Amino acid sequence: MKLGVLTVPLYDRSAEEAFRYLSSLGVQTVEIGTGGSPGSKHSNPQELLSSETKLQAYKDMLKKYNLEISALSCHSNHVHPNEDVRIQAARDFTQTLQLAEKLGVDTVVSFSGCPGDHEGAKYPNWVTCSWPTDYQQVLDYQWNEVLIPFWKGAAAEAANYGVNKIALELHPGFCVYNTATLLRLREAVGNAIGANFDPSHLFWQGIHPAEAIKALKGAIYHFHAKDTKVDAVNTHINGVLDTGSYGGLSDRSWLFRTVGWGHDADQWKEIITALRLIGYDGAISIEHEDAFMSIEEGLEKAVAFLKDIIIKDQPAQVWWV
Repeated sequence: MKLGVLTVPLYDRSAEEAFRYLSSLGVQTVEIGTGGSPGSKHSNPQELLSSETKLQAYKDMLKKYNLEISALSCHSNHVHPNEDVRIQAARDFTQTLQLAEKLGVDTVVSFSGCPGDHEGAKYPNWVTCSWPTDYQQVLDYQWNEVLIPFWKGAAAEAANYGVNKIALELHPGFCVYNTATLLRLREAVGNAIGANFDPSHLFWQGIHPAEAIKALKGAIYHFHAKDTKVDAVNTHINGVLDTGSYGGLSDRSWLFRTVGWGHDADQWKEIITALRLIGYDGAISIEHEDAFMSIEEGLEKAVAFLKDIIIKDQPAQVWWV
């Protein structure tokens, strides 16, 4: 496994400044935004695709700082009911695939997206319960008429550019948000669909990350290292479905934290061991979204924490029997 970082928090720095800083921390891989919610500050697809000179300079810059690209990140709602949103998402996705081919990257990270509840809807509708039965009709429409057909087409497009790993982040608010929904879409579309496994979105749902990792053997294509702290008092009062502002630090049922600040080293060692058990040997990509820490402090604490936990080498033969 290799220590990585999603570079988005370093938005106030140029790509070279960000790469130099991360390299100095001992980071080995970078996950780079190319559109959608991560933006494209550190890798502008239009610019790099239009100039072989700029593309080569970008590759040389990564090499200069001993960095590899673990994935290109293009988080969008590809099936949003609003046509303008869909068009922009499609443009970003296609350009990301084209850039991935030029850079020799086989993994693109995104969201599954969430449609509306009918063809004329204006906003996404995330279904969170089984009853009343209207919700089953909504799910049938979303999955069978929108989501599955879209991702079949997207997987075929990705294959044309040599991208064989579409790593969807399991994220509430979208149709793929847990183990079962990821596996459902993967079964319907094929092995191009896998997971960008981010424990932070699972902890607050009550999912045990290590057990979910085992259930997703063969289907984890990328990994985000981000933690969540569940507030016991607020959760006992209001439960975990929290729509309050992320800035309401005292009132929320849960908050994103730097790794090690939501769950201890033992739990993170269990997660890393589960990844090794299923054969995952890719990037452990830090995503910093801790409201209690500066960008630098959060990243540096995460790097220091993970350096002692990541399993870097392949296991030795069993010599003791």
